[in-house]
Order: sequence, then C-alpha cells, then structure tokens
Amino acid sequence: MEKDIIVSAKPSYVPERSSPVQSYFLFSYLVEIKNNSNQTIKLISRHWHIKDGSGVREDIFGPGVVGKTPTIKPNGVFSYTSFCPLKTEFGFMQGFYEMITLPKKIKFKKNIDPFKLCYPN
Repeated sequence: MEKDIIVSAKPSYVPERSSPVQSYFLFSYLVEIKNNSNQTIKLISRHWHIKDGSGVREDIFGPGVVGKTPTIKPNGVFSYTSFCPLKTEFGFMQGFYEMITLPKKIKFKKNIDPFKLCYPN
C-alpha cells in the first residue's frame, strides 16, 4: 500500500518572519499527498524528525496534520502548508505518516523522504 502513496515536500524560507541576527530562521513547507491506490485512505498521525545545522534533533508527533485527519479517495490529492523554526541557517526534515485504509481500517506507515531547509545566501 505504501508504494501507492506519493508524498512530496517543497520547503521555502520565510524572510519576513525570520531574524538571522537572533538565530531564528522560519521555513514553510508545502506537502502534497497523492493516493495512487484503489482504496480510500485516512491520515491519522504524523511523526517528524528535524535536525538543525548544529546536529540538534527534535521529534514532533501528533494526530493528523495542521489540525486535520484528511481522508483521501483513490487518485485524490491532499495538500497543506506548515512551518518549522530553526536556530541555524539550514536543517533537514524527514518522518512518516500513519494511515489507515477505509473502510477496513488496515494501518500502515508512509515514509517521508528527507528534505533540506536552507536559508538563501
């Protein structure tokens, strides 16, 4: 099932909400989840592993994404934008979503490939 779900992330730097002088760098990221399977799926939780340029790691987990637990029909797409503050000019994010199929409620994980958050120089 996992191979039929495509997750892409497009990060960008948010200069108007950042303060490099104070070592505060805010990044946004647009995530798109495409369901290429023939089953309806529901995203139930997220698990992010964030590492900044100093090697400091933070793990974020919780229900859904941006306050939602979206249901994605076959060939459907769900997208959302979220944010990640760092104390360094760059870092990396990766993780996984826990999902279930509907109506059978078979749980599976969808890995999210690492992507780089980078201050434009």
